[in-house]
Amino acid sequence: MFSHNILPPGASPIEKSLLKGFDTRAYRLPGENFGGFQRRVKLCLAIAILSVFTFLLARSKYNYTLEIHAVPWSQPHSIHQFQQCSITNFLSTGLPFLKSAAPLPVEEYVQRRNNIAKALVADSVDAFIVEPGYTFQYYANISQKDWEVWEPEERPFLMVIRPTTNSKTGNIEASTIFLAPSFEVERARLLGMPFQETLTFVPWEEHWNPYDTLRNSWENEFIIGGDLTVQNIVPKVMVDEEMRDFIQRGLSANGFDVVGLDGEVERVKQTKSPREIEIVRAVNTGTVVAVRAMRDCMYPGLTENDVMDVLDNTLRAAGMEPFFDIVLFGERFSGIYLAGSRTCANTLLDENASNPHGGTDGIKVLERETFVLIDVGAHLYGYSSDICRTFFPPFFPKPTSDSEIRALSPVVQEKLKVWDIVLEAQTQSMHALVSGNTAASVDIAARKVISDGGYGNAFTHRVGHGIGIKAHESPYLNKGNFNVTLRAGMTFTSEPGIYLVDKFGVRHEDILLVKEDGEPEILTGQRAVGPWDP
Repeated sequence: MFSHNILPPGASPIEKSLLKGFDTRAYRLPGENFGGFQRRVKLCLAIAILSVFTFLLARSKYNYTLEIHAVPWSQPHSIHQFQQCSITNFLSTGLPFLKSAAPLPVEEYVQRRNNIAKALVADSVDAFIVEPGYTFQYYANISQKDWEVWEPEERPFLMVIRPTTNSKTGNIEASTIFLAPSFEVERARLLGMPFQETLTFVPWEEHWNPYDTLRNSWENEFIIGGDLTVQNIVPKVMVDEEMRDFIQRGLSANGFDVVGLDGEVERVKQTKSPREIEIVRAVNTGTVVAVRAMRDCMYPGLTENDVMDVLDNTLRAAGMEPFFDIVLFGERFSGIYLAGSRTCANTLLDENASNPHGGTDGIKVLERETFVLIDVGAHLYGYSSDICRTFFPPFFPKPTSDSEIRALSPVVQEKLKVWDIVLEAQTQSMHALVSGNTAASVDIAARKVISDGGYGNAFTHRVGHGIGIKAHESPYLNKGNFNVTLRAGMTFTSEPGIYLVDKFGVRHEDILLVKEDGEPEILTGQRAVGPWDP
């Protein structure tokens, strides 16, 4: 080691400090004197200073770039943060859509049964018979799972609604009995079904014929009593599509004339009461708000399954229970997931969303230019939501000028074009969804817009369906349904779509209420505004 005392003459204090403790001879090139070594040290110092300066400048520019392109929220970087962000956004709205909705009182169910009693008389039918399911739930608040958690079993438990005349008022009212296995009568009584009167049961033992038991009880009570509604020696009973075949055959083989759901009886459930409308409004508006709250928290790398799980939990935060959730996105190029890559924009495929109801494994990864299609439903107080939105993720900036729009890839520009066509198709369907029009006219109005836009073959399903306790219920809005006339109080989806196989798909879905006069009322809060504002 050299000490300062033996350094060559002319060494500066800085050089002495830098070289302190080092043997300068060990770092000299062959034949290099101390002056050459001194110049090389200075060059190295200059390079080091320049490198540090370049690094600091680059970091400053990087920070500036982040600031310019910063999103207005703190973007999550994990599933936990994503979910926390989504739920926080959702709850921060105050959930005002819930304020007008409430569980239905007993009086609502009494009125429904009286309504169907009047409809039975109008249709010349002696009784309406249902087993636990959506229709049973509509008239007595018991679903199939409420009765049998495990599975629908072979022992029939039936509700029989018959019209009778109130001797005091002369009004037609419902008289309801239940056919039940003897050992299940007490369990049925404990279900808390919404009746003002004491429940009446026709019990049957395991070794009896349940349908013959019901027929014998019918004869004793009705024919001898001479009730005005007994019009046939063979009672004519109506069942709906939920009644299992073996029960229908059992009734037919034991003295009943069984007919399918139709006429005024079918229309009872199609027409919603004010209380029902408020629940349908609440659950559908809430579902749209949840999707919008969740969208603001999305980040690159999420899978379809990630989004599905977080959206479901977001809905649960407001007391809604999701029952289906279709999340579709993900582009690919030559079998490699490259969603949103601007370098391959002309060959990117949103192929999952080109299948209206999915059917994928949920592992597609969210990227910059991905078109996200979400179709989701939840329950609130027994009623369903069913809404759909198609949008870009929040980290794909919305173009703000014509030049920025022109700079977009051809694939993105076609997505924007299709998105607008589908929205206009929905608008035209709303113009047709008025009292007195046919169900077919609504589909035809939407379909014309899509056909005129050059995508007629890519609209592959009906434009909508009724909605209430079931997400899909009659009437159905298809171009051949000229037999159904729209009535005030009916609620429908309007969900036109364009699906370009191996490319991408777009669908908009909102819930609409048919009014006495004029165009329908939107029960989803607001329609989609644009692909960056769903």
